[in-house]
Amino acid sequence: MACKWRITNGDLYMLTYRYMANFTYLIGVCTLLLAAGCVNTSEERLNVSKPPSAWVDACKDWDDWSKPAPPFQIYGNSYYVGTCGITSVLITGSEGHILIDGATEAGADVIVDNIHTLGFSIKDVRRLLHSHEHFDHVAGLAKLQKLSGAKLLASAEAAPALRTGKAIDEDPQAGMMHEPFPVSRVDGIVTDGEGVVLGDLLLMPLATPGHTPGALSWQWTSCVDEQCLPIVFADSLSAVSHEEYYFSDHEEYVDSYKKGIEKLASLDCQIIVSSHPSSSKMRDRLLSPEGLVDSRACETYAAKALRFLEKRLLKEQLVKAGRVKS
Repeated sequence: MACKWRITNGDLYMLTYRYMANFTYLIGVCTLLLAAGCVNTSEERLNVSKPPSAWVDACKDWDDWSKPAPPFQIYGNSYYVGTCGITSVLITGSEGHILIDGATEAGADVIVDNIHTLGFSIKDVRRLLHSHEHFDHVAGLAKLQKLSGAKLLASAEAAPALRTGKAIDEDPQAGMMHEPFPVSRVDGIVTDGEGVVLGDLLLMPLATPGHTPGALSWQWTSCVDEQCLPIVFADSLSAVSHEEYYFSDHEEYVDSYKKGIEKLASLDCQIIVSSHPSSSKMRDRLLSPEGLVDSRACETYAAKALRFLEKRLLKEQLVKAGRVKS
């Protein structure tokens, strides 16, 4: 029997209400509808996420990294499941889900709760991805990997940190107050421009080194009916380092840094989320009439990062010339 209609959860409720007096008839109708595939099942879940306004009410700018935040639907099959201070995104698919970033150790529990709140299961997460290899974004990956059994894919530069639980020597922030974090099992290496495929999902990695050597940003497409929008998870691009580290002493690294910013700026990008929500002014955008949709989002984010880097390089020159203090 081929189904000519799609029956929603609300329609099924009204059907039950209308024919509840004739229980036998109702059971027969519902059985036929289910058998014909007319009723939404697990692959078309009822969206039980709170509206984005709930996130705005619960969180403030530059909030605590482990503070619980309500999940919300970003667009289509993409959901914000992170904390108030650290972004984690769930992308759902027909053959399992992909999760970007694991937050802090405590933040991992928030992520699991948020995934369940949305009506999904952590056990259906098949791939774990990362932005950059600092504890506030990846310390929770070990717990999430254990709970889900998912494969963790990492950039070649980030893999050593994930396997050892500490920043590598080449990290500009090595030696700063970055806590060691639980080690994870790295199941595969991600290469810039080579897509991660899981069933009907395709996520494209973009190498954006600078904040860390192994930093990645991600691009994919989510749809609502026939309206599809490109979404970008942009990593931190801020030029922050240990006081004894000078970016200007690492010419090749700065060159890669700038190339990553340039590539991010050129992406087709209607919605941007960043590893720290406030880096891309998520709270302000959620409060605006346009919401998260902004065709210049990546361009704006990249321009801000480039200005920050150029300012940092200029300051380093002045420090070396003895004109200002570090």
